[in-house]
Amino acid sequence: MDLLRGKTAVITGAASGNGRAIAQSFAEQGGAIIVADVQSEPRQGGTPTHELITEAGGDATFVECDVTEYEDCVAAVEAAEEFGGIDVMVNNAGIVGPQGPLVELDFEEYQQLMDINLTGVFHGAKAAALQMIEHGNGGSIINMSSVAGMNGYGEITPYSAAKGGTRLFSYALANELGPDGIRVNAVHPGVIETAMTVEDQPVVGTEEGEQLKQMIPLRRFGDPEDVAGVCVFLASDLSSYVSAESIVVDGGNLNSS
Repeated sequence: MDLLRGKTAVITGAASGNGRAIAQSFAEQGGAIIVADVQSEPRQGGTPTHELITEAGGDATFVECDVTEYEDCVAAVEAAEEFGGIDVMVNNAGIVGPQGPLVELDFEEYQQLMDINLTGVFHGAKAAALQMIEHGNGGSIINMSSVAGMNGYGEITPYSAAKGGTRLFSYALANELGPDGIRVNAVHPGVIETAMTVEDQPVVGTEEGEQLKQMIPLRRFGDPEDVAGVCVFLASDLSSYVSAESIVVDGGNLNSS
């Protein structure tokens, strides 16, 4: 299928995990991809995302991008000009950050998480919106939140706060940019099998994880491709009248959504 033929997408955090799957899925649908990340090497090892895409005959470029630096996000958006300019921005980069009781958390770690997970969304959205408005062709901005940003979970309080902020930021920005033909939506994954849930905040493969899995109607954790499929929809013209929405990707777990 060619749902994204003729569209160019900038995807932050696209070297690994959900971002890597989103980039590959977009490319399979005919989109040109700017892989924006702090490094090109995937955390899990293997061929860099942009090389996988180009080896398969697609269009992709890697741009070193630290989302805490606004100018890096501007550079990633400007790189899209090689393929005709930005049509889709996926603000995906994020970390799980400090875990534990609030009274034991370190402020510097908290601030780093906010800088990446929330300020990074602001930087990416601003850089993309400026270009989209200038080009006058509308566009789609997709912000990666989490089910933690809908309910909030103890002992990952800063993460919940940042993802909740991303949710409301998306709603507000959708209202602001709608007159320019720019749609803004938030995606809220549940437990997805990535390095974040295997290594950073171990859930997959643990006893607690197996118990959690039994609370999910589909009786499995998500794959990055599950998140990517939703993002393809939001990036494509199939969702041309969808904006200011939160789409939950959690297997139907009523306890998280």
